[in-house]
Formats: sequence, C-alpha cells, structure tokens
Amino acid sequence: MSLFLDTAKIEVKAGKGGDGAVAFRREKYVPDGGPAGGDGGKGGSVIFKVDEGMSTLMDFRYNRIFRAKAGEKGMNKGMHGRGAEDLIVRVPQGTTVKDNETGNVLADLIEKDQEFVVAKGGRGGRGNIRFATPRNPAPEVAENGEPGEDKILLLELRVLADVGLVGFPSVGKSTLLSVVSNARPKIGAYHFTTITPNIGMVQVGYGDSFVMADMPGLIEGAHSGAGLGIQFLRHIERTRVLLHVLDMSELEGRDPYEDYKTINDELESYNLRLMERPQIIVANKMDMPEAPERLAEFKEKLAADLKDDEQMPEIFEVSGLTKTGLQGLLARTSELLSETPEFLLYDEDEIANEAAYYGFEEEEQPFSVSRDDDGGWRLSGEKIEKLFIMTNFDHDESVMKFARQLRSMGVDETLRKMGARDGDYVRIRKFEFEFVD
Repeated sequence: MSLFLDTAKIEVKAGKGGDGAVAFRREKYVPDGGPAGGDGGKGGSVIFKVDEGMSTLMDFRYNRIFRAKAGEKGMNKGMHGRGAEDLIVRVPQGTTVKDNETGNVLADLIEKDQEFVVAKGGRGGRGNIRFATPRNPAPEVAENGEPGEDKILLLELRVLADVGLVGFPSVGKSTLLSVVSNARPKIGAYHFTTITPNIGMVQVGYGDSFVMADMPGLIEGAHSGAGLGIQFLRHIERTRVLLHVLDMSELEGRDPYEDYKTINDELESYNLRLMERPQIIVANKMDMPEAPERLAEFKEKLAADLKDDEQMPEIFEVSGLTKTGLQGLLARTSELLSETPEFLLYDEDEIANEAAYYGFEEEEQPFSVSRDDDGGWRLSGEKIEKLFIMTNFDHDESVMKFARQLRSMGVDETLRKMGARDGDYVRIRKFEFEFVD
C-alpha cells in the first residue's frame, strides 16, 4: 500500500536579481566615452504547477527547500545580464498552499496544469547607464539586484473525488468500493483497516463515470482531532456527493441509527458546509438474516427524529458481498452528481491573489528605530533593508545616493527627535555608520 501524506512544510526561495554594472566606454574612436554598465537579469521565481500524475506529497518529505537561481550580473558595453529560469515545482491536484506563519490561503490548486507563483524573483539592479543625467553624465552608481521572496509554506492535500464513502470502520466501505470500481483496497475484518483514502473510477452504463473515494474510518470526536478524524474530514471537503454506509448486520454489535447520528454530528462540527452535500444512506450487508429487521428499526427512529419540513433521506439496500442493489445506487449517485455543482473550499476573497509586482510594496512604516544594548541605534523594516541590500557600497556615489534616500525617508529627522547625537552609531543589519547632525 502506498504511503499517503496529507501535509508538508517547505521553504521556497526565489532567485536574487543580478547586480547592475558600473562600466564606461573606452573605444579608441569614441571621444566622449560615457557610462556603459548594463542591468542585472531578473532572478528566477518559484512556481507551483499541478501534475495529475502525482497523488501524494511524499516528494516534499525528503526535499523541503526549493531555490530558484539568481539572475546574471550586468556587463560592460551596456549588456544586460540574462534572467534566470523559473523553478517549476510540481504538486498533486488538490493541493492547498498556505502561509505557514499567518495561515492565510495563498492558492487552491485544483485545475489541470494550473500554475501559481509562490515566490517572485527579484528584479535586476540597474547599471550606471540608467543614472546618467545632464548634470552627471558619467555616474559611478549601480544597484545591486533585488532579493527574491523567501517563504515558509504549508501544503495540504485533499483528495479530488466526486463521491465519498463515509461511515464507521468495518461497515463495508472498502468492500463496496472494490466491487463497484477498479480500486483494490486492502480489506480486513478489523477496525481501522483504511488509513489512507482509496480511490477508484466507477463506470455507470456506457458513458458516465465518476471518481469514488473510500475515506479513512471515523470515530467520535474526529473534528477535534481524535483518531484519524481531521485527516478524514480534510479529504471529504472536496467531494460533491456523500454515500453514508451503515452496517445492518449484528456482527459488530453496532446501532446503525447511533452511527448515523454520530457521523453527521462530526461532519457538522468540522465544517457546516459539509452538510450541504447530497447524502444517500447505503444500508449495507442486507444479505444477513437479521438485516431487514434492523433496517425497519432504523427507518422508524429516523422518521421520528425528522423535523416538520424535513424529508426522509434516500435509502438504498445493498450487499457488497453478494453485489445486490448496487446498480440502482450507482445510477442515482450519477444523477445526483449531474445536478450538484462543485463546492469551493474558500471564497475568492479568502485567497490572496497577489499581482506580480517588482519593487517596494507600500507599507505604513518604511522603517523602525530601536536601541541596541551598547546605546547605538538600529534601523529595521522591509523597505529600508531592501534599499540597503540593493545599494552597492563599492562606489562612493552609491553610498551618497543611499544617504540621500535615507534622508528623504525621514530617517535623519526621526533619529534626531529620538535623541541621536553626533558620532552615535547607527546600524542596518551588519552595516554600521556614524550619525552626523
């Protein structure tokens, strides 16, 4: 039996943009020369792509870090660096991508060959050609490449099945699936035989077919994590029709009505929308002598518990062992599927649809100021740190440009208001300079 992995935590690192170049034309017959440093190439992005051939997240158990390559550096004679190729990471159909820190859903990958950029590559730094002005025709200024995005992601896989078999362990779900589809689940006469969803293709008549999944067994308290519950419920979220399998024999000593109530309570406790799905009651093991009597008792209890406006659920009498009653059940299931739309797990506004954007993102505070233990000042914040990373400190003009940018952001004024004096140390990451009032 293949191992089934539901979740995986991975790190994705997009490539850094290539550094821009500082260069000048020095051809023999070009008298004025001028700047000739090209831009750096764009860093590679990390892109998830749905692969229908994958059925588990097993690959992510052994490979947890995915890095795209950096862009090439700019060159002289105005030549730009080559952009890096994007890293395509293949994921199974039905993978939900979440930000591990916030829990926000970034993407729900359910379509064939669907792609989603999970980490954007940094743009290339500008070469000194870009900074030439009439006042400064030969600038010694170039940018370093922008860092690529770096994220910790949580991947969750939900089985993509049209029909889900639900019910307590050992009620005959695996046997039922094996006789109506091409699936060959391992079947045993003991509880919790199914610890991974078994999936099979069911053919109805000549044309219609659908995917059926036998879900892992459920116990009371599953919605709060008992037993295999959460894994079970996660896989059932995508199914459109539920077949609720009940054991009508006395072999297990179970009460079918109590089982029916318990399972539905668990579905409702986990996610109210699970109860919106059409549900057919499958009275299984009807080949046993005592089964008709127990089914009659079940119907009485069910009818007594119905509210005034509620209709009696559909009940099909079947036997997985003798294969009786199955054709009618499958025909009705196929009919229900044709009437039932797909259920979206998340509303569109829940999925962060981030447009491709390179540069600084607007934020309320471009920087923050704190004190180090030795009395020095520390500048931090995404915008200011990105500005620092993209500054090439090998050239005096770049350093002066960085100082002007800090001043225009209000860093000098903020430090002054907080009590910074001439000669105080100011730090950004590992870089240190003196404050001059």
